Amino acid sequence: MTRWTTPALLAALALTGLTGLTGLTACSDGDSPSSVASKVASAAYRAGDAVSSATAEAGRRFDDIKNGVDAKDDVRLAAPTTAADGRTTVEVTATNRADSAKSFAVQVDFTGQDGKLLDVVVVTVSDVPAGGTGKATARSTHTLSGKATAKVSRAVRY
Repeated sequence: MTRWTTPALLAALALTGLTGLTGLTACSDGDSPSSVASKVASAAYRAGDAVSSATAEAGRRFDDIKNGVDAKDDVRLAAPTTAADGRTTVEVTATNRADSAKSFAVQVDFTGQDGKLLDVVVVTVSDVPAGGTGKATARSTHTLSGKATAKVSRAVRY
């Protein structure tokens, strides 16, 4: 199994979290309540940009696959769980309906209870035999707050 993540996404999320926390606690340095609110709003905007960047990176990964076939209907996800390290994981099962062994690239989108996109992960289910199934685990790139759901956004068999 190969999992693609965006290191820039991790850095941006970490920076966004730190910036937001700093803004919330930094009123003693001459910051006005409105400038603190502006910093928090800016941090939230950058977090949205980070998720957009992760989505774009996933798109680039799919663009690199040559001769792929849409296989979204051949992929199922188990219920998401939280691993010991706090990250959200979900088991991915791909069914190969082709007449030879194939691999699958699967984009899993993690969303919050409010429906907002929290994370995007691409996993590979490698060398699934003809007529068989293969499994992989999609794992969030960071700890997700609240209960997250997962869905297959895209899947390609190649």
